[in-house]
Amino acid sequence: MNPKRPIHPDFRFLLDFKSQEVISLFEDVRLYILDLYPESNELIYHTHAITAVFSISDKLSDAFCMLPIYTNHMNLGFNKGTLLDDPYKLLSGTGNLIRHIDIKKMEDYRNPNVEALIKEAIDFAMKDIKKTSTVIGQTISKIKK
Repeated sequence: MNPKRPIHPDFRFLLDFKSQEVISLFEDVRLYILDLYPESNELIYHTHAITAVFSISDKLSDAFCMLPIYTNHMNLGFNKGTLLDDPYKLLSGTGNLIRHIDIKKMEDYRNPNVEALIKEAIDFAMKDIKKTSTVIGQTISKIKK
């Protein structure tokens, strides 16, 4: 795990209720995303899933990807996935914008094709931002206590 960006205590509390397999996958894919874009802000939520959202600002609307964790599985979601070039047909979903990749093992995301999707999503978010953010590289809890 990235020692510069520990998992927020609000999120860690909820994450610890998941299986060790899901926890390990989350920790690794989170590190993978933060290594690709260390300046990203991580917005954490607890709704129907516990979710880490990675954004180029402190706004959900500027997010490029997310990691929702459900009871026994997780996804790597792309907020504007329908707008991304997906030549290898990695993305699934039926929504107007959001697409995702099911994450079951490291090979599902630690590969050049997924890295290219993440980088494209970051570039898209940077071009689409309306106002630059002064918040950089922070974890922001949106979890209600």
